[in-house]
Amino acid sequence: MADRRPIESWLTDMDGVLIHEGVPIPGADTFLKKLRDSGKPFLVLTNNSIYTPRDLHARLQRMGLDVPIANIWTSALATARFLDDQRPGGTAYVIGEAGLTTALHDIGYILTDHEPDYVVLGETRTYSFEAMTKAVRLIDGGARFICTNPDETGPSTEGRLPATGAVAALITKATGKQPYFAGKPNPLMMRTGLNAIGAHSETSAMIGDRMDTDVLAGMEAGMQTFLVLTGLTRPEQVEDFPYRPSKVVDSIADLVDRV
Repeated sequence: MADRRPIESWLTDMDGVLIHEGVPIPGADTFLKKLRDSGKPFLVLTNNSIYTPRDLHARLQRMGLDVPIANIWTSALATARFLDDQRPGGTAYVIGEAGLTTALHDIGYILTDHEPDYVVLGETRTYSFEAMTKAVRLIDGGARFICTNPDETGPSTEGRLPATGAVAALITKATGKQPYFAGKPNPLMMRTGLNAIGAHSETSAMIGDRMDTDVLAGMEAGMQTFLVLTGLTRPEQVEDFPYRPSKVVDSIADLVDRV
């Protein structure tokens, strides 16, 4: 690998890197403390659009992980930033939770089901047939189709759950319209996150547990990438992909000395 400039800012995924099934991964608290003490810009990222940064800050704090609200970046925030750039002061019909609706309200969007500029699909635990039907009809009527993230399934204590990408596929099948995904692996989420903390990709690193989202997005955004083996991607799966992370490590604990 070509020599890279020293890492001056860090982006890290949350689930599978810092926490696993609601429990902190050993070394996560030390890594975050060292980041805060160093003064280096950093972001904790998640494709989950259900929660606001304030919600996630409180949830992480209950687990003993101190992440300031300003250092949390979600696919909902990336989606809102994208829409604000594309069509400021627009309108949207939203399927999602507070994380998404709050982000859109904060950029001045009006949420409506009357001839909206966009249909925006995010994560929710209460997908309804009525809401999906309305989304299909609005897209048929000319609304542009946006999704916070392409994840097809999500974890739960009982097993996998259908997620945004799976519901998006249903709407695409009904309308023939493909959505634009704002979240990982779209490097847009990484670039807007880097811009939010004033960082540059050449001196930034992305830590993730998934080759197909975290590593791919970080690589395409021009960052160094670290794959941890505490989440979804297993060691034997790394060679299945046509691209590689800059480095594979066992866990976040192995990166503490890199900060």
